[in-house]
Amino acid sequence: MSAKYLFPIAMGGFFIFYVSLMLRQPSFTFQEGDIFFQDLDCGPPCDAIEAVTQGYMGSNLSHCAIITEVGPNLKTTKLAEAIGETVTETTLEEFLNRSNKVLVGRLKKEHKELIPTALKHIKDNLLGKPYDFIFDITDDTYYCSEIIYEGLQVADSNQQIMQLNPMTFNEPGTNSPFVHWIEYYEELNHEIPEGELGLNPGGMSRSEGLDIIYMFEKPSGYILSLIHI
Repeated sequence: MSAKYLFPIAMGGFFIFYVSLMLRQPSFTFQEGDIFFQDLDCGPPCDAIEAVTQGYMGSNLSHCAIITEVGPNLKTTKLAEAIGETVTETTLEEFLNRSNKVLVGRLKKEHKELIPTALKHIKDNLLGKPYDFIFDITDDTYYCSEIIYEGLQVADSNQQIMQLNPMTFNEPGTNSPFVHWIEYYEELNHEIPEGELGLNPGGMSRSEGLDIIYMFEKPSGYILSLIHI
């Protein structure tokens, strides 16, 4: 191959490598309000979520949490998340032990003023609330994306950072729900909330109101695009 073609290819490869390093640079400092988007690998539920949602740069993201307190290390830095049976605070160490395939988002400068009020609402009013197994944005139970959305809504009811969209539980390209969701909602004795409004981690990670600023390990599906950057 001619040298005139090799040089641009080499430079392109260097640029991708450089950007990747910048996303993972070790001097990164967390801030309260940073949102962690996680490729959780939890089996059929995560697979079904990831199949119908697209995260930042194609990432498969099935869970999210928000930093409520920054400590000097992973054991003392805390995140609020809805997982298991309840909304709870988790150390960053525990969070990453589940999966370190995580992207970190940070609200853009013009939205930073919302963070204190949003975090106060989450800590004072949402911690300890039951997990929302139905994925119903209107009740008093909460799933992972929902606590972040509600915190921002309380801070500013007109916020456009995170927006509700119709949910789908169908296999892509069909009008048939995933078998997992059929069995899941039969066990709950509840109709599948197809088309109801809601949120998901993948969609939130692509919000124009935040920047993805750090990556621990690359989530599945992640593709670096020079055009995007």
